[in-house]
Amino acid sequence: MAPETTLPSGIPPPANAHLRDAQELAQVYRVNPHTGLHDDEATQRAMQHGANELQNHAQRSPLALLADQFKDFMVLVLLAAAAVSGVIGDLTDTLVILIIVVLNAIIGFVQAWRADQAMAALRQLAAAHATVLRGGEIQVVPATVLVPGDIVLLEAGNQIPADLRLIEIAQLQVDESALTGESVTVAKQTEALAAQDAGALGDRTNMAFKGTTATHGRARGLVVATGTHTELGKVATLLDTDDRSTPLQLRLAAFGKRLAIGVLGICLVIFVVGVLRGEAPLLMALTAISLAVAAIPEAMPAVVTVLLALGARRMVAVNALVRRLPSVETLGSVTTICSDKTGTLTQNRMHAELLVAHGTRWVPGDPLPGPAHAEALRAAALCNDATRQATGDDHLTDAHWQGDPTETALVLAAHAGGLDKARLDTAWPRVQEQPFDSDRKRMTTFHRDAQGFVAYTKGAPESVLPRCATHWTPDGTAALHSDTVLATASQLAAQGLRVLALARRRHARLPDTNDIDAVESQLELLGLIALIDPPRPEAQAAVRDCISAGITPVMITGDHPATARAIAHRLGIVPSADAPVLTGADLAQLDDAALRARVEQVHVYARVDPAQKIRIVEALQAQGHFVAMTGDGVNDAPALKRADIGVSMGKGGTDVAREASSLVLLDDNFATIVAAVKEGRRIYDNIRKFVRYAMTGNSGEIWTIFLAPLLLLPIPLLPIHILWVNLVTDGLPGLALAAEPAERGIMQRPPRPPNESLFAQGMWQHILGMGLLIAGLCLAVQAWALHTGHAHWQTMVFTVLTLAQMAHVMAIRSESEPLWRLGLASNRPLLYAVLLTFLLQMATIYVPFLNPIFKTEPLSLGELGICLAAALVVYGVVELEKAWRRQRKAGGSAMDDPTP
Repeated sequence: MAPETTLPSGIPPPANAHLRDAQELAQVYRVNPHTGLHDDEATQRAMQHGANELQNHAQRSPLALLADQFKDFMVLVLLAAAAVSGVIGDLTDTLVILIIVVLNAIIGFVQAWRADQAMAALRQLAAAHATVLRGGEIQVVPATVLVPGDIVLLEAGNQIPADLRLIEIAQLQVDESALTGESVTVAKQTEALAAQDAGALGDRTNMAFKGTTATHGRARGLVVATGTHTELGKVATLLDTDDRSTPLQLRLAAFGKRLAIGVLGICLVIFVVGVLRGEAPLLMALTAISLAVAAIPEAMPAVVTVLLALGARRMVAVNALVRRLPSVETLGSVTTICSDKTGTLTQNRMHAELLVAHGTRWVPGDPLPGPAHAEALRAAALCNDATRQATGDDHLTDAHWQGDPTETALVLAAHAGGLDKARLDTAWPRVQEQPFDSDRKRMTTFHRDAQGFVAYTKGAPESVLPRCATHWTPDGTAALHSDTVLATASQLAAQGLRVLALARRRHARLPDTNDIDAVESQLELLGLIALIDPPRPEAQAAVRDCISAGITPVMITGDHPATARAIAHRLGIVPSADAPVLTGADLAQLDDAALRARVEQVHVYARVDPAQKIRIVEALQAQGHFVAMTGDGVNDAPALKRADIGVSMGKGGTDVAREASSLVLLDDNFATIVAAVKEGRRIYDNIRKFVRYAMTGNSGEIWTIFLAPLLLLPIPLLPIHILWVNLVTDGLPGLALAAEPAERGIMQRPPRPPNESLFAQGMWQHILGMGLLIAGLCLAVQAWALHTGHAHWQTMVFTVLTLAQMAHVMAIRSESEPLWRLGLASNRPLLYAVLLTFLLQMATIYVPFLNPIFKTEPLSLGELGICLAAALVVYGVVELEKAWRRQRKAGGSAMDDPTP
């Protein structure tokens, strides 16, 4: 024998355990399968191999996490602004800035800490205890102490505590859906496999993998891998990647840098020009610094956080839990949703789709056509190991039955046809059985009745049909047309249905099952029953809504290609039943460049493993897509982490998937993601509205200060005026934009291009133009007041600047709809914020003790009327701009319409 490549203790690596004979492998691991390891040997191996748990990723300390929150360029600029504001004596503004920075640091710290919990959830997934054979005695030990070479005993309901090479089995079936995506339980066996037959994890039928669950039977297995060497441990390694920045984070970071540089440059020019004109250097320095503080919208991080937090609260109401606030906005950027099939688009339970008996099809829920279908359903219920749980509820569902999902589906199909399994078991008691095995692909049970014994057989059509001699009918046997039946079975299988054949045979006396080939011969075919893991009822509408919103749904699953294609076609993910499907084997043959060329055309992937899911996501991202990945199993966690946003299931999913995701669907409802996408788009719209509002106001302030000296006018505003306008206009009104409802048709427009600027679609032109308009109105009022001898000119400019911004914020509530159509009361928080700001501004003018603080004087009714008229000009111009946008859009639509 060739020398083994060994692990530290001389134990061979587990990669090829499924290819080796179990008894030979036990010798290599130096263990007797009937007695297990001795305790001292287990202790020694534990010292060499370590604990059977997933290793902790080197986590950053809380102090380091907190420090990271202050490394963002925008935050550093805000801290500098706070320091400058304190130096010039405005402690109120300093306190506001510092509170906002600290608030965002705390929120960012909590988010970062929670994002680091995915590895902890993977560790918690491992089984808490395991039943092992040590020193010839059965012991229950913590799963963490298992070592390679341990002999583990399994029974139905156990979670597999390590990767096992099965040595002995008794009808063992394992639910591997959380690891492989297979919705059908896997029947296990003990023989060594050929390399060409065991490429995917789901095909390694002589292995039981850590984190999966035994649903039926018993087994004895040899531990071949523990901890990070298990398949689950490899998933944990894949999950150990850096977080990707969301589009919002990238856009705000770029915006903050450009804004700070521009503001500093403008303020320097204002200072130099003022000094050259003969203004006092100290006054110009204070003015320039105040303008710098005001021009940086320090409320923007707080407003963004509030917008996201309110959106998260709204999502909880529709059963969507946000784990990372920026991901709320990312949903609005998503162009592709990669969805796991099992448990996400489907119900993760088998369902009998139809029964074909005596040439007639029957769908559960319809009346039975005749005795042939009743006999076929009797076979399905009796040749069945599902057991009913005591619930006291006569309305049967799959939750009331325990056992293999296929068998519970057969019981429910029989019940739909009026046959109760409990009564059938009493009337036709089982006296003998030949359990299903993967070689025969059949199961036969023997039952006593008044005429003697009847045997019922179910299994794969290609296994059962060759053993059938006739076709059973109520009037006796009929000729069997095997080719026709096989053609029907193949047609159903091509639709993604799992097809079982049902047959029977009458025996005068109980046969000897030692010659099972003879017993399972001369059968009478009863019919074919087709099953499927059905789509969720609401998933089809959700997929349709996603497509209408310009989002491409993609199915990625570990299930069979035909099943994946059939479900995708039912849901509308692919337009035809012969749409292309890319399998894991196909993916393995493609390099990254070839895969990137295919991802735009392929919308269904089948038989893929976790690493391949990540390749698909990365290929889509390389093509410029923003990708959301939905899923619920362990196998989904790496792709959930790598995707731009991960969406997991909170009800039927795993802790691993939930911790790796950004959004959790609490009701496991795929349709909830549609509401989340709509909310994400609404939030991003409102963020743009706030930036439009805040930057237009700041632009007006900058142009007013900058242009006044060029027009030979005095400095129009004092530092206290600038800081006050900044405080009252950037605060409550901006925050109130968070409550703005979604615009009409928000889900009928395509996703934003992932690389689209925050200032796209004419926003920077609006900011520049409206800023110049506000500045022009302020300077026009100033020039008129000076020319006519009004001593209150500075208070008038101060008031026009404040009220113009209030008019502006009311006008930009929608980018196209006029305010009168929206209604003033449709955003009450904003209406109240504008009224409060107006009252505060009036207080600075008309409350006597505030006049010396704000350097203001009471205005006459005429002077106040001029200020209000100037503000209304801003409102009117914005409404004209929106009317022009509507007309332009209507004209474009008319040009696109070819009808006369």
